[in-house]
Amino acid sequence: MQSIVFLTAFGLICLFGFYLGRNRALVTAGGRSGELHSRPHYYGFFVAIWCGLPALIVAAAWLILEPLLAEWSLKANLPASATTLSAGELSLLITDIKNLATGNVVSRAADPELTAAAEAYARFREIGSFAMFGVVIAVALGGLGLARGRVVPQLRARNLVERVVMVIMQVASTIAILTTVGIVLSLLFEALRFFSKVPVTEFLFGLDWSPQTALRADQVGASGAFGAIPLFAGTLMITVIAMLVAVPIGLFSAIYMSEYASPKVRATVKPVLEVLAGVPTVVYGFFAALTVAPFFRNFGESVGLTVSSESALAAGAVMGIMIIPFVSSLSDDVMNAVPQSLRDGAYALGATKAETIKQVIIPAALPGIVGGVLLAVSRAVGETMIVVMAAGLAANLTANPLDAVTTVTVQIVTLLVGDQEFDSAKTLAAFALGLVLFAVTLALNVVALHVVRKYREKYD
Repeated sequence: MQSIVFLTAFGLICLFGFYLGRNRALVTAGGRSGELHSRPHYYGFFVAIWCGLPALIVAAAWLILEPLLAEWSLKANLPASATTLSAGELSLLITDIKNLATGNVVSRAADPELTAAAEAYARFREIGSFAMFGVVIAVALGGLGLARGRVVPQLRARNLVERVVMVIMQVASTIAILTTVGIVLSLLFEALRFFSKVPVTEFLFGLDWSPQTALRADQVGASGAFGAIPLFAGTLMITVIAMLVAVPIGLFSAIYMSEYASPKVRATVKPVLEVLAGVPTVVYGFFAALTVAPFFRNFGESVGLTVSSESALAAGAVMGIMIIPFVSSLSDDVMNAVPQSLRDGAYALGATKAETIKQVIIPAALPGIVGGVLLAVSRAVGETMIVVMAAGLAANLTANPLDAVTTVTVQIVTLLVGDQEFDSAKTLAAFALGLVLFAVTLALNVVALHVVRKYREKYD
């Protein structure tokens, strides 16, 4: 509730700054906008930027520093008995205090000392939130006053606003690049730690996957087997099944909507297809587990086949239904973007509609179609919930789609759930799997770009 009030007040101040700057520019020019260097709304944006940007920077810095200061205050006010705790016990105690302060579950009984520390921590965070609210609003109002005083007809408001927008876009693109680099490095460093414990050849070419190991010295567990071939095979099988469902249906749907359907039918059918992309994956998982998998099992038994209650076929079929919109919507958009003059030229040469689609429309729209298929493949490779509920967790190396299999993403989730120790090969295996998944996705992108460059047809 407090965040909503803060955002509402901040937004109203920026909006007020926009109208104040715009009106101020018109007043200083005597109501003649032609006397201004820039159009009036640029002066409004100038004041709004000065009002909002410094305040946002202060808020971001506050949100970064305030939790650190709160934790420092919490550690400084811990009881004397806490000084004898080990680093792990102290970390657990601090976590319990934070959880108790926020109303979450704690791992111990809430004694008076723990309760007092939690109340002090909650009070510090509450005071910090109110202080941030006051400081940010004060900075916003100060920026508004300073910017309003600078509004004169000669102010190059448009140049200043465009320069600020350019800097914001550069910062955003830099953050995106650095985020990607950070993801790759985090995967790489942890994967190297895993490969220092397990040979790369065993991981990439081993045929047995059983990552159960002892996480602590006082536990008894197996040494583990980290051959990832069953995971790669399961991922490939389910992805292929999903694409065999999604690509023909999606592409044929796109061709129908783009070339055959009337505008009224297209306006109805396309949103209905795109609704499939908005259905939560857990709903698809329920559908696969409760409807599709039993159907395949009963049908297989009726014809003498042995079908597992959790099978790659059920998971792949439902996943294919889920990713149909990724193929159909993008393919429809790129086909509609093909110039009408190309169609008219083909018809003028005597081509039928089918020949025009095959020899003109699809080649011209190939880059977009390949992009849609690639997006669908990436979505299928990264899906987890449907596989968990319909294909199971068994790492079976099989080419039979009627058997239970598992995928890389499911195993990543399984490895990082529960008791974790990041010095264990079991936990570090998740990062190695993530690195391989990243490399495979990158290879798919490279192949797709090569196909697009080789087969794309350019038209003037």
